[in-house]
Amino acid sequence: MRINEIFYSLQGEGHFTGTPAVFIRFAGCNLKCPFCDTSHNKFDEMSEDAIIGEVSKYPTRHIVITGGEPTMQLTAPLVDKLHAAGKFVQIETNGTNPLPDGCSMDWVTCSPKNRKIRLKRIDELKVVFMSEEQDMSQYDSLEAKVYSLQPCDTGNTKANARIRREAIAYCLAHPKWRLSLQTHKMTGIR
Repeated sequence: MRINEIFYSLQGEGHFTGTPAVFIRFAGCNLKCPFCDTSHNKFDEMSEDAIIGEVSKYPTRHIVITGGEPTMQLTAPLVDKLHAAGKFVQIETNGTNPLPDGCSMDWVTCSPKNRKIRLKRIDELKVVFMSEEQDMSQYDSLEAKVYSLQPCDTGNTKANARIRREAIAYCLAHPKWRLSLQTHKMTGIR
């Protein structure tokens, strides 16, 4: 498997914000989003057993499988091995690919990028919010336990403040959505 990095930190966004977690970042993505803030092109080849050995070095049960786009490489046997090691397994995906057959995730976070969603189950829908002109109606038919609205980080302080204000206004007008701030950036952690 092409692994960009494995690291231990706090979940910085979404439903599990603040939760200690080991992040398994897969290399590669099927989309090239202009606002992507993740460098995921470099990688090391790792076996499933090597991945299990690496995540077992850390004291948390929470594992976040992310990318890039992890569904391009993820296998059910890796998830089974993580469960056998006593881990809670969360995936963060753009939702354009179904989960691999037999892949039993504990939590599915879908961050759609204006593409057709091919997931059978979404626990958290986490939408990157760009502006009040954004068509949010495309998400009305998607069922999830949690709806998170995350202001896009453009790298521009003035633009970010506007996007945050508009995201807050959207959540207040549409209370099924909760604001998700990227706390890892605010606190200076990974």
